[in-house]
Amino acid sequence: MRQLLLDTETTGLDPRQGHRIIELAAVEVVDRRLTGAHLHFRVDPERDIDAGATEVHGMTREDLAGEPRFADIAQEFIDFARGAEWIIHNAPFDISFFDAEFARAGLPASSSLYARLTDTLALAREAFPGKRNNLDALCERFGVSNAHRTMHGALLDAELLAHVYLAMTRGQETLTIDMAAPGSRTAGAGRSAEEGLPARVITVRPVPVAADEAQCHRAYLDALQRESKSGCVWLAVEAQVAG
Repeated sequence: MRQLLLDTETTGLDPRQGHRIIELAAVEVVDRRLTGAHLHFRVDPERDIDAGATEVHGMTREDLAGEPRFADIAQEFIDFARGAEWIIHNAPFDISFFDAEFARAGLPASSSLYARLTDTLALAREAFPGKRNNLDALCERFGVSNAHRTMHGALLDAELLAHVYLAMTRGQETLTIDMAAPGSRTAGAGRSAEEGLPARVITVRPVPVAADEAQCHRAYLDALQRESKSGCVWLAVEAQVAG
């Protein structure tokens, strides 16, 4: 499954009032792993930027002088994003801007491009009702470091969202494996119940864990410990072994 974590920065809040995209980014995840592939553009909006928007992302129209227009980069974005699942925090906001830009460039709407649309804000509100669910709050909740995020930026926010999404959708799975089907009985030492054939020997080989994966796993366990009323089973077992 190919997924793209997307984010935009804009000149204001409402594309119906003529506000435009000034920055966009898409970060690729395949089979729940960040591939390192991404797309990132800063865009000349061909209009002024609201002061309130500049306070959020720090960009002025002068900063974007000489950047391409959205129409100039639209096809490259479409080629990269077509057919993937789009994952966006507060998806209706970004999609409304994409659709306005596509319409202005004479291109089809976003719905013709993505295979599926997932709104992480909706997922977070369902999982954590009544709590703050903006990106900063979710980074804190899932142990994703955002200390370097002093201003909003499309690429940084898309990368943070990728880590948050992977943590938020990762389930605790049992490591208990039934080696025999329920109700089966061995026919004797070294024999299986199926026609008395020799039992199949399974060799388990340990898989080395990269340091960054171990760090992400520890952050996830710490988040489970904070959020679960009963605590995290793995940390409890770890404490018992250490004791």
